[in-house]
Amino acid sequence: MCGLLMHASLAVTTEGLPLGLGAVKFWTRTKFKGTDALKRTINPTRVPIEQKESVRWLENLRRTTELFGAPDRCIHVGDRESDIYELFCLAQELGTHFLVRTCVDRLALGGDTTVDAVMDEAAVQGVHAVAIRDGRGHVSTAEVELTYRSLRILPPIGKQKRYPALTLTVLHARERETPADRPRIDWKLLTDLPVLSNGDAVEKLRWYAMRWKIEVFHKILKSGCKAEEARLRSADRLVKLIAVYCLVSWRVFWLTMINRSAPDADAGIVFTDREQEILDFLVPNKVPTRPGSNTLGICLTKLAKLGGYLARGSDPPPGNTVMWRGMAPLIDITLGSEIAPQLVGN
Repeated sequence: MCGLLMHASLAVTTEGLPLGLGAVKFWTRTKFKGTDALKRTINPTRVPIEQKESVRWLENLRRTTELFGAPDRCIHVGDRESDIYELFCLAQELGTHFLVRTCVDRLALGGDTTVDAVMDEAAVQGVHAVAIRDGRGHVSTAEVELTYRSLRILPPIGKQKRYPALTLTVLHARERETPADRPRIDWKLLTDLPVLSNGDAVEKLRWYAMRWKIEVFHKILKSGCKAEEARLRSADRLVKLIAVYCLVSWRVFWLTMINRSAPDADAGIVFTDREQEILDFLVPNKVPTRPGSNTLGICLTKLAKLGGYLARGSDPPPGNTVMWRGMAPLIDITLGSEIAPQLVGN
């Protein structure tokens, strides 16, 4: 087996609008099969971070922090794979912030207890209702108990000479009982930001929920751009192709979300005059309007209709799938309209 692996960092606002990619890391392996078996013979905590693939989390954190130039305004959100003590120390060194979901029960306080043991004894400080969507799209409400406190966290035993102890905030959000039809919600988050009230805790939960945006980006990259179906024969060419796909995937995602956050904006921030004319020709307005008067929301709805969106009154806003389906014919028709005059001599 051979191939490439990619680790991307997506920048989003607190409202969920994707701003672009902060960093993308490509790499490959000399061995693809059997790598999980190595964990049974090697203690990962004793291996320097520089010799592990997880160093990509640190490299992307450093790169995005440098790119944005405002480390104190950035919060780096990651799932359980990013529960890396070296990442916490690097964020402190760079003056930026992090919010990660934990998978390791770390040593706490003086080293004679763990984070889970301390939090199990902590009193519940609030209850928060969250909306849950099942596999069929049905929405229900679940109540999670909030527990949070500041703790002294120690590095792994094998790394205590290299890294200092850190004072971090531990936030647990947990359902009281396990539902019959789905797993129990049990989020254990770790951050260097203060959590002093229930409002702060809910804010951090909402920020962590934004992590799902990177999954949506990957869906567009794989299903919309079909990046995994590329059959170029060299790694260098694949990297260049996927880099372009990343830009296209972000733009599709951005179009979907900007349609929901700023539908009354000028359509010119997205579409050229020619593209607007083509959209008006392919999907005419029910009520005639003067040229160039369409809002961004109107043009994006027309784009979605090219991708199969029905735009019925009860339909939700168009999603990424109809957006990428609509972009393909719009780009082809626009290119054809630009080339045709040169071919026929008009």
